Amino acid sequence: MGAEDITLSRRTALQGAGALVLGFLLPLKGVRAQGAARPMVTAPNAFLRIGADDSVTVLVKHIEFGQGPWTAAATIIAEELDADWAQMRAEHAPANVALYANTLMGIQATGGSSATAESYDQMRIVGAKARAMLVQAAANAWKVKPAEIRVEKGVISHAASKRQGRFGQFADAASKLPEPADVKLKDPAAFTLIGKDKSVARLDSAAKSTGKAIFTIDIHEPGMLTVVVAHPPRFGAKPASFDATDALKVKGVVAVKQIGSGFAVYAENMWAAIKGRNALKTVWDNSAAETRSSDQMFADYRALAAKPGRAVGTNKDAPEKPLPQGKLIEAEFLLPYLAHAPMEPLDGYMLWDGQTAKARFGSQLQTADQGAIGKVFGLPMEKVFIETMLAGGSFGRRAQTTAHFAVELAEVAKAIGPNKPVKLVWTREDDIKGGYYRPLFYHKFQGVVAGGKIAAWRNRVVGQSFMKGSPFESMMHDGVDPIVTEGADELLYAIGDFRCEFHYADSPITTLWWRSVGHTHTGYAVECFLDRLLQEAGQDPVQGRLALMAEKPRAAAVLKAVADLAGWKGSAAGNGRARGVAVCESFGSFVAQIAEVSIGDNEEPRVHKIWCAVDCGQTVNPDIVRAQMEGGIGYAVGHALYAEVPIVDGGAAIGNFDEYRSLRINEMPEVEVVIVPSSEKPTGVGEPGVPPTAPAIANALAHLGRERPSRLPIVRRV
Repeated sequence: MGAEDITLSRRTALQGAGALVLGFLLPLKGVRAQGAARPMVTAPNAFLRIGADDSVTVLVKHIEFGQGPWTAAATIIAEELDADWAQMRAEHAPANVALYANTLMGIQATGGSSATAESYDQMRIVGAKARAMLVQAAANAWKVKPAEIRVEKGVISHAASKRQGRFGQFADAASKLPEPADVKLKDPAAFTLIGKDKSVARLDSAAKSTGKAIFTIDIHEPGMLTVVVAHPPRFGAKPASFDATDALKVKGVVAVKQIGSGFAVYAENMWAAIKGRNALKTVWDNSAAETRSSDQMFADYRALAAKPGRAVGTNKDAPEKPLPQGKLIEAEFLLPYLAHAPMEPLDGYMLWDGQTAKARFGSQLQTADQGAIGKVFGLPMEKVFIETMLAGGSFGRRAQTTAHFAVELAEVAKAIGPNKPVKLVWTREDDIKGGYYRPLFYHKFQGVVAGGKIAAWRNRVVGQSFMKGSPFESMMHDGVDPIVTEGADELLYAIGDFRCEFHYADSPITTLWWRSVGHTHTGYAVECFLDRLLQEAGQDPVQGRLALMAEKPRAAAVLKAVADLAGWKGSAAGNGRARGVAVCESFGSFVAQIAEVSIGDNEEPRVHKIWCAVDCGQTVNPDIVRAQMEGGIGYAVGHALYAEVPIVDGGAAIGNFDEYRSLRINEMPEVEVVIVPSSEKPTGVGEPGVPPTAPAIANALAHLGRERPSRLPIVRRV
């Protein structure tokens, strides 16, 4: 058996005799080095399984954790296949980089808002090839020319002979035909599903709404041990020793083992594991631990920003020039560590039998996770099997498991010995205190306004690298982590005298990507400072931006669209409210937002409404695009107003939602979204809704006469 057979057999791989099994996969052999360029696989048998009951199951290579890739992939294939939407099903593809590589990354992975963008052409070709094979099978059976056959909503018909059939009827014969080398794709003008509003229903919603969907947290297998790990309270500390005497007295606790990241407590159930961990006596090696607090780190960053840094982006090779004559405007922005806090914390199941490792969890980077697990056990990749599970959110959290969780899962399985299934669970506190945060950042700005225009722009960025010290450090180029300054090193605005510099500030506090990555901090800093300069120049926030966007027509288009949507007539909105504007490009998509804000009786900002315009290229599922904008805005509002992970003496000072404040349902603003039509190829939507929200709110506050917040969150509790 190959690595792929596990998932197929578990999911009732064949749906009866006579099925066209467009899901039988080749054994995983000869996999190229991780990250290498790979050809686009378009063989229908890798992605489709057509049953005798006419069902069409799409094996989706991207994890589904709420962002919609199951529905998107099925929509694209159904469009070219001319299937009826009622036929369509979806499930996760097995971990197999040879077949399921993200064509932009070279590994099987979901990230960078790339799921639909990178697989759009691939899924169209898959659907078109499967259609051609079914048509040829019908033509052979009816002894007619394929060109005379019509396919519509899952029905294959031949008008002249008045014969018709459904997919399942021809599946077996089609499976014996050679795959066509070339197929003609539909003219987009003929689309009936792609880009059509309300044309399809999400494939994952019903099961999730009724409780039928299975997540990692739901796994319960015979003989399974539940494991929690005691991690060090300070970042950079390491496990030294432990006393398990009291822990082992807890009913249900089976064992305690030291692993690389801490001390693992094994128990017959979750409650016993937690009680055992609470009773465990631990000693930590703090010799390399972080000892500073957030305020001290910001002070250190501010001192670094007083010195010239490494120039990046536009004009990076030009010598620094003195600031021109005019009014000098200076500003600083301080942005805290942020946790992802998905509703389902990290969890995973593993069975190691001494020869193979079989894992089930919400893997976002299947290839990298296979490699990380294999390294722990000394196994080749083809001996590591991962079944990707539905996951309760991510926001970047599950794209980091290679760095720690997949390794920890393998280590707890190895430490207890073979043939003992384990489920490793992180509690909410483990998750929020567990690091891999959006880094803490400091921005220092200088700008010059002269003659009613922006004459100069200087920006120094200080913060940790997202990737330095992580398994993804090889993605850095010449010591530069490109995502640290993305969105700041090249602006949407034509400012001739421009310079962006950065300083890296190292810390044992672990960091990696967070929803919209570098744009999470650069979007705020850049759009707030630009608004400040336009205000000083006496320019309208919308018209002033448009005047600088001559070379960015798509950015200008979304700004015009959102201004029209909101009926923009200036920042004043009446009734004690004001409006703020922000525009960001991220992951190939352009998003503009206008926020309407007031100050409540508690002196806290109240966000009443956000208008949003998005250009994400060819839209596949408009409702999913809107949902991602709405969800991203809600996520961003909560974090802008309330969220931070304060560091005290080298450790996280908070651990749950009572302290890591999320947006409450009564605080969610009304959101109105317009999708700007585009003939460009699809781009990302999972993350681009986040970056403009916080600066739009901050800019609205400034137009209310308040200080534009220089330190986030806007409402600070600590």
